[in-house]
Amino acid sequence: MTNSVAAVEYDYEVAKRFTVMTVVWGIVGMAVGVLIAAQLVWPALNFDTPWLSFGRLRPLHTNAVIFAFGGCALMGSSLFVVQRTCQARLFALPLAHFVFWGWQLVIVLAAITLPMGLTSSKEYAELEWPIDILITIVWVSYAIVFFGTIMRRKTPHIYVANWFYGAFIVTVAVLHVINSLAVPVSLGKSYSIYPGAIDAMIQWWYGHNAVGFYLTAGFLGMMYYFVPKQAERPVYSYRLSIVHFWALISVYIWAGPHHLHYTALPDWAQSLGMVMSLILLAPSWGGMINGMMTLSGAWHKLRTDPILRFLVVSLSFYGMSTFEGPMMSIKTVNSLSHYTDWTIGHVHSGALGWVAMISIGMVYHLVPVLFEKKKMHSIPLINLHFWLATIGTVLYIASMWVNGIVQGLMWRAYNADGSLTYSFVESVVASGPGYIIRFIGGGMFLVGMLVMAWNVWQTIGPKARAALNNTDAGAVNTAAEGAA
Repeated sequence: MTNSVAAVEYDYEVAKRFTVMTVVWGIVGMAVGVLIAAQLVWPALNFDTPWLSFGRLRPLHTNAVIFAFGGCALMGSSLFVVQRTCQARLFALPLAHFVFWGWQLVIVLAAITLPMGLTSSKEYAELEWPIDILITIVWVSYAIVFFGTIMRRKTPHIYVANWFYGAFIVTVAVLHVINSLAVPVSLGKSYSIYPGAIDAMIQWWYGHNAVGFYLTAGFLGMMYYFVPKQAERPVYSYRLSIVHFWALISVYIWAGPHHLHYTALPDWAQSLGMVMSLILLAPSWGGMINGMMTLSGAWHKLRTDPILRFLVVSLSFYGMSTFEGPMMSIKTVNSLSHYTDWTIGHVHSGALGWVAMISIGMVYHLVPVLFEKKKMHSIPLINLHFWLATIGTVLYIASMWVNGIVQGLMWRAYNADGSLTYSFVESVVASGPGYIIRFIGGGMFLVGMLVMAWNVWQTIGPKARAALNNTDAGAVNTAAEGAA
């Protein structure tokens, strides 16, 4: 297939490194998750060691999965996609390499400090102030590389995937800086500048929009490139993708207060968060429908293409999660679901079903392209991984849904005299079977990640693996987008 556009030199070295580390950190993050899931079934697995306690490993798990696994997937794919769709080589290549190594340093520092108990105690923002400053420096460098590449583009328009990646980069920077403002009292401890309920509001403005822009907008950028490429079909509706973009970023930013129902937050703010969450269903499903309908005329490929299956199933989970989230934001529903395992199930239908599935599909599509191979080493292993991941995710979230509803009903059950029918311990005992099933489901997902690691390792080959260790290696391709 020819292309009238002149060949462009691309540098894929940073994208290669990020893609490989996506697999590595995915295994690490999910292994920690399986360990803490096991601790809820067998508490002795903390070995009476503070560094292995659930309270210290849980933030390590969330940071490793979101910022290490998800972050490497987003950075690697965005620095690949922006070159291909802009038909321009990466801007400021040395800075791009700094972004890679700086982000790995952030991850390693998180892996050291969180088990030590050095934490700000803010959800998804637990890292202390010196690491927060490093994150800011790395993130600004990432933005310079990304937007610098867009500014040197050879195409008249900016493809919609870059709109989503760009919104993710800018908004996460603002969220991180404002939420992390603190007064340091030592190298490992600081206190938020915000008081009481204001601190909670700022935290969940950040926390929910970390979901909205980091785990949604960023990965929608991934979806808008890799689904059409793998399906070999154009995006179903480019106009819908633009409407989807503006509607999503306009509404998502207001939804954070639904995390604070029945708290000291003013009632009007809680209600505003609920209403905006309900409105959010429309743009969310607009993106899901656009991705699904891109397969029009290509549905038969699902029978033989497990990579496409990963991408399509991720969209299904995205649709389900973005229906469930607004539903759980309704105050009457939230009164049952809040503080229960239902919330854990909802989070993981998005984290495993949407974020991990689309990242896995991206890795399987991208590895042969980056390392100039015709295909992955083993298609049957991709099939195996697909079923391990899908069944594992379903077991995980279904067990947490059941646990959450049981917990909510037990906590609100009263006797005729107004006393509680069940003690809290009884609800923990009733949750036991669900925790076992969750452990099994999470274990299956982790095994699938190990299968992927072997497949990627074999696909890359010894020569490319040696080149990855050479920081001066400049893997350059000269095919313009559309010619590949």
